[in-house]
Amino acid sequence: MMTESPRWFTSSYSGHGGSCVEVATNLAITHGTIPVRDSKVPAGPELRLSAYAFTAFVAGVKSDEFDLV
Repeated sequence: MMTESPRWFTSSYSGHGGSCVEVATNLAITHGTIPVRDSKVPAGPELRLSAYAFTAFVAGVKSDEFDLV
């Protein structure tokens, strides 16, 4: 059971355009997960990624591994 609350934030690169995700990295050390959610629906579902998966995803974004649709 999680006792610590996520501290959500958006990237400074988001530009506040509304099409953003929020992450809560404060849970990485204590729970080994990084929750991710849609910033437009803060009460909606969240995806919990392992710290390893989140790190790999960010590295892929930075190296432009994903196609824009």
